Amino acid sequence: MRQVKSQKHFIAGAWHAPKDGRPFDVINPATEEPCARILLGTAEDVDSAVRVARQALKGFARSSVADRIGLLRAVEAIYIKRKPDLAEAMTREMGAPKNFALGPQVGTGLAHISRMIRVLENYPFSMMQGGTEIVREPVGVAGLITPWNWPSNQIACKVIPALAAGCTMVHKPSELAPLSAIVWAEILEAAGVPPGVYNLVQGDGATVGRAISAHPGIDLVHFTGSTRAGIAVAQSAATTVKRVALELGGKSANIVLPDADLAAAVTANVTKVMGNSGQSCAAPTRLLVPHDQCAEAARIAAEVADALVLGDPADAATDLGPVANAAQFEKVTRLIRNGIAEGAILACGGADRPAHLPRGYFVRPTVFTEVSPGMQIAQEEIFGPVLVIIPYANEEEAIAIANASEYGLAGFVQSGNTDHARRVALQLEAGRIEINMPAWDDAAPFGGYKRSGIGREYGKWGLEEFLEVKAVIGGRSEESV
Repeated sequence: MRQVKSQKHFIAGAWHAPKDGRPFDVINPATEEPCARILLGTAEDVDSAVRVARQALKGFARSSVADRIGLLRAVEAIYIKRKPDLAEAMTREMGAPKNFALGPQVGTGLAHISRMIRVLENYPFSMMQGGTEIVREPVGVAGLITPWNWPSNQIACKVIPALAAGCTMVHKPSELAPLSAIVWAEILEAAGVPPGVYNLVQGDGATVGRAISAHPGIDLVHFTGSTRAGIAVAQSAATTVKRVALELGGKSANIVLPDADLAAAVTANVTKVMGNSGQSCAAPTRLLVPHDQCAEAARIAAEVADALVLGDPADAATDLGPVANAAQFEKVTRLIRNGIAEGAILACGGADRPAHLPRGYFVRPTVFTEVSPGMQIAQEEIFGPVLVIIPYANEEEAIAIANASEYGLAGFVQSGNTDHARRVALQLEAGRIEINMPAWDDAAPFGGYKRSGIGREYGKWGLEEFLEVKAVIGGRSEESV
């Protein structure tokens, strides 16, 4: 990976060392050793970035759609060239296994760029409704706060629609995974994004995140992270009555109906949960199966989980790397111990470190069975390689268990009858329902009900989060109407 500018911010199209930056070590979770050092920014750095973003907005908001399409195509071309650098950064900063980093971690970001180009080619920024013109305009300066678990994907979900809409932005990546964001800034710089349109300020949530959320010069704050942090962002943003988009936590249920292929359903579920070491907010971490299939489901799940290779993320043979940081390791292992104390049965895994991995934040892929819906491990987002299997008596109970959560990000239904599965899917309280584990759809809206967030990402839905709607009534001749 080419040299990255780890101790600088990117503001006004140039790299600047912060005057009062506080050193912060970026820890490689596979070794528990520093792999880089950044300088955390201050509220003054945010002020500087907002000031240049507002200046750049005057011109960029008036740029043509054709120019913005050309800009996204340039970003896409350079992103493709920098895929190895992005993948290496994510392996170092958050432990993504080599093949997973080069595959889904990098690939989802590229998919969002390509999708947004297609959306922008056909998007109606102006349309007539009777005698009224409906115009969609850029919301203004966007504050973007992105997480550590899917770094490139979540940067793409925010930066790319902001560019497509004609917004300028100030971006704070997670201080735990900042290296991929630096590569992204280099990509945008090389693609010719005008100075001041994209600005990167490294920092923590308490200082830089709060400054972005509360800043009167920012018109929209777009955040992905925990529900707890999202509430803080929304509270801070409320003082300036700015728009807020929040993509937050999840505890998604997968209902396996009695007519489903149990082996296929359970295998697909385990694979989906354990990918990215369980650190995916929409993962189906609650597997609901009929009572009489619970034992067999647990056997299959344990067999699939035990076959996964847990180890060095730089090794191409590794399926699962570590969880991304020390705090996450402590949380996941604590919740596993709590599940055992609550009376859930371990089908495989557990809280003890893997014997062959004495260093690093490695958690064995863990499956609990005979889990009651009210247990902590069935209600709290664990965000690690942990699956809970919950038995149900009938379809109505399964739906009730699935909906008995403060979250509503995603849901899943498995059935041999797709019409039956769809009837169940329509009763689930979640923003995105998948039937029989379909291929990922980067154009379908992504976002949640309840405490899983506000707003939607992906495709045209993501673009519209960055647009204001204006009605221009009258002023047209009868012939034009």
